[in-house]
Amino acid sequence: MLALFFLLAAVGGYLLGSIPFGLVLTRAAGLGDIRSIGSGNIGATNVLRTGRKDIALATLLLDAGKAGAALLLARMFAELGGVDEETTRQIGLTAGAAAFIGHCFPVWLKFKGGKGVATFFGVLFAGVWPLGVISGVTWLAVATIFRYSSLAALCAAAIAPLAALIAGFSWSEILFSAALAVLIFWRHSTNIARLRAGTEPRIGEKKDDAPPPAPAQATPEA
Repeated sequence: MLALFFLLAAVGGYLLGSIPFGLVLTRAAGLGDIRSIGSGNIGATNVLRTGRKDIALATLLLDAGKAGAALLLARMFAELGGVDEETTRQIGLTAGAAAFIGHCFPVWLKFKGGKGVATFFGVLFAGVWPLGVISGVTWLAVATIFRYSSLAALCAAAIAPLAALIAGFSWSEILFSAALAVLIFWRHSTNIARLRAGTEPRIGEKKDDAPPPAPAQATPEA
């Protein structure tokens, strides 16, 4: 019976997480295919490059909400099924992680989805809210100072498992936050390369307007 709860949580979480709200909302608003704009990503940061802040905000909230909903629904059904508290928590985390994976690799879009930042926050706030607060404050601080959404996301992801370990959270919660952090770093590999090269666009800046890489300096002859 427990195996069935975990299986349903994983499948249901994945399907809920795989709904591409960024793509759906931009098409409904007559903005075309978001995958042909900016970075080609379906997340809120790229939706913002269309100039529609309302659509970007809606994408952010829905992408976060679907992950939180997956976790909370899984918990609710586990509780109704008489599952013990710790296992119920693990079932919820399973659904949340599956929603994160569904967002990043949606079957409807040939497994080419978003980078998971909004779903990461959604599942943290729903499942381990203190970590959500810590990561959220980290994101805001880094984004405000440096104006790089990707850098803010990487710092927020990295702080979550560290905070969970220091604060003495359960091992399932520590491993859960660590696994999501690893996936976020993996999904941001191209952003990391652009950050190192100085070509990563800042928040609100169109990708095409990003500054060109600095020319290589000539090496003095010996």
